[in-house]
Amino acid sequence: MRIVSVLLLALSLICLSRPLEAADPGVEKRIDELLAQMTLEEKLGQMSQASLGGQLTEERQAEIRKGRWGSFLNAGPVEVKREAQRIAVEESRLGIPLIFGRDVIHGYRTVFPIPLGQSASWDPELVERAARIAAKEAAAMGIHWTFAPMIDITRDPRWGRVAETWGEDPYLASAFAASMVRGFQGDSLARRDTIAACAKHYVGYGAAEAGKDYNTTWIPEPLLRNVFLPPYDAAVKAGVASVMSAFSDLNGIPASGNAFTLRRILRDEFGFQGFVVSDWDSVVEMIQHGYAADEADAAAKGLSAGVDMEMVSTSFYDHVKELLAAGRVKQEWIDEAVRRILRVKFALGLFENPYPDTSLQASMLSEEHLAVARRLAAESVVLLKNEEHLLPLPASIGSIAVIGPLADSPRDQLGCWTMDGRPEDAVTPLAALREKLGEDRVHYAAGLATSRTTDETGIPAAVEAARRSDAVILFLGEEQALSGEARSRAFLDLPGAQEKLVAEVAEAGKPMIAVIMAGRPLTFQNVSRRVEAVMYAWHPGTMGGPAIADLLFGDAVPSGKLTITFPRTVGQVPIYYAHKNTGRPPSPDSLGIPMGTPVDPKGYTSKYLDVDFTPEYPFGYGLSYTTFSYANLRLSAENIPVGGRLTASVDVTNTGDWPGVEIVQLYTRDLVASLTRPVKELKGFRRVRLAPGETKTVSFTLTTDDLRFYDSKGRHIVEPGRFHLWIGPSSAEGLKAEFTVTGR
Repeated sequence: MRIVSVLLLALSLICLSRPLEAADPGVEKRIDELLAQMTLEEKLGQMSQASLGGQLTEERQAEIRKGRWGSFLNAGPVEVKREAQRIAVEESRLGIPLIFGRDVIHGYRTVFPIPLGQSASWDPELVERAARIAAKEAAAMGIHWTFAPMIDITRDPRWGRVAETWGEDPYLASAFAASMVRGFQGDSLARRDTIAACAKHYVGYGAAEAGKDYNTTWIPEPLLRNVFLPPYDAAVKAGVASVMSAFSDLNGIPASGNAFTLRRILRDEFGFQGFVVSDWDSVVEMIQHGYAADEADAAAKGLSAGVDMEMVSTSFYDHVKELLAAGRVKQEWIDEAVRRILRVKFALGLFENPYPDTSLQASMLSEEHLAVARRLAAESVVLLKNEEHLLPLPASIGSIAVIGPLADSPRDQLGCWTMDGRPEDAVTPLAALREKLGEDRVHYAAGLATSRTTDETGIPAAVEAARRSDAVILFLGEEQALSGEARSRAFLDLPGAQEKLVAEVAEAGKPMIAVIMAGRPLTFQNVSRRVEAVMYAWHPGTMGGPAIADLLFGDAVPSGKLTITFPRTVGQVPIYYAHKNTGRPPSPDSLGIPMGTPVDPKGYTSKYLDVDFTPEYPFGYGLSYTTFSYANLRLSAENIPVGGRLTASVDVTNTGDWPGVEIVQLYTRDLVASLTRPVKELKGFRRVRLAPGETKTVSFTLTTDDLRFYDSKGRHIVEPGRFHLWIGPSSAEGLKAEFTVTGR
């Protein structure tokens, strides 16, 4: 008979506005009572998660009654989840509810742009709204917990999971980490329309060698702390309910067995109160890494390091009892893990309201949700080129040719990790342009069946469509299957025969616009040379088509800016703006073979012989239909003491004919430090809306805490000395000033 007290039900309603920043004494008391009643097998059950696969077999039902599982992922229809939950709360001995997890990465049914695209909006508030919508739609289907946000920093576009990241910069990724956690979790996890977030993949997964998924990562501790850890700290401060340990090893120790990162940093330094879940099989994969001898050894190392819940593999349940008897694991580790898991279940209100509120399903794909998806898709698009102001196209244009394998490919525009998005819900660019102009004015020819197609038999029809039209819009890029997990690429060129398609269509002699839809930065110089305009639309989600049509015809104005550096060629990778200066930095005109010799090393600088060392498009870059000027940079002080602050202000003017939003960016450089610092670091940004001719003063407050870094001894310090400061439109441009931090 299950043991559930009235106190248990009442206490489940107690929830903090940031639910896991501190433990509620009443809830902790009830958790103590539950722990005292639980058998070791029931505790290990809470620490176990299985993939249900939508099938609730008799065997699985019996296991739930025994308390074998604390969580399921991929649990199928809401009816299956409801029945599994009913068995857990009504037929198991202790009535502890299950927690159902799902990869709700960038939307549920309403799919938003991939995270890398969302980050190009530089709009954390809008991203928070999108996550709020995703939570509401997922909660309606019985999902309590999402394995998002992914907040890995990456500087290698070959890595397929770059699509799921917020780009290369820790400051920006931290802002989006916090906003997405707030969006998923709201003010209270106990609300029926919120879900628990999971910050992943902890930590350093995005630094996989050679851009190969699951690969080794070597990250010195100062780099780990200065670049890869800040987004996790931000997520913890935002109250994230869970953290996922990564597949990869870090400096020779797999992330799921790394006590330094999981216990010392995450628990002790960051103060994380939620639970850690391993990635799929990552505990037992420590055997393949060569770190664990067998599953029992893997279980011992995973639990001792600080993993609380094991995803899919069963080494905890199968071996911890014997490990406990042998003294290889401690009872307190087990109880701590179960406490953290129960703490999140209480915060979610599952003891009081274990079943989903299906009335929320009425909001699925609502007008409000689709409007946010359309706006976020439009804000995510980055205008990279616009010669002779070809864009926006006039509404009076006679006809257009819509060409390319991604013009009418709804599944591909949803992007990777869209577990529940449906192609039939997506509005493609072709459909949106036909609705805007009428079918008679849109001449469509795919040219290629898919982005990877090398069959050129469809190209002549595309050329003919171009000849019949006043302008050509080419929808190019990479299909959904080419980015995401285990989708690393050694080359970043447009795949298939897309360059041949563009070259042939160019023979028609019509103005051409390339809209590139992809999950990563690509190299496309040959295409860019042939077209007048380039829009980078990423994989834009359900409403990508209408958003792109709005931009093409001026119903919306591009404002997106890159959050990852675009290389000229894959040979430049890794390339990122916050690099070190080196002792021999290149001059702006450095190219080709040096003029000197090893005896007289003239021109011996850090560059390439065969390509410009600069990127194709720098971090922070993006054009608009209007233009902006920056003037009158001023600082409130030239000298500030440690612990002090200054205000940096600049006047930004819309000097063009269109209203627009400028993303104003603040960068600094520490010129002399005990560890060499990057040539620039992002320290602030503002989205500023300006009418034609309008000027606004944009101000940033900078404290010396913003200038801190971790040194080689693990100290978080700011050192007195000279600093440069820039405010401008990208990492490559801006007005410059200098200030000095003095001793106290």
